[in-house]
Amino acid sequence: MTTASTSGPFESRQSFPFVTWFRSSTLARWYDRYLQRIDLAEIDDHLLRDLGLTPEDVGRECAKSFWRP
Repeated sequence: MTTASTSGPFESRQSFPFVTWFRSSTLARWYDRYLQRIDLAEIDDHLLRDLGLTPEDVGRECAKSFWRP
């Protein structure tokens, strides 16, 4: 009879080289920028004022393509 391991099934796995490369690549930065713009679009006006941003600022930033900084 086998005993159950307390660690998860993937905890001892090593990352594939691709995963390491992807985390530091241009694609990762683009994806991160895409997610940040989605989050920015969801911030309400009260919090935007606290950040010193206007809805127009947010609209301009969110209208950019993900590859544009």
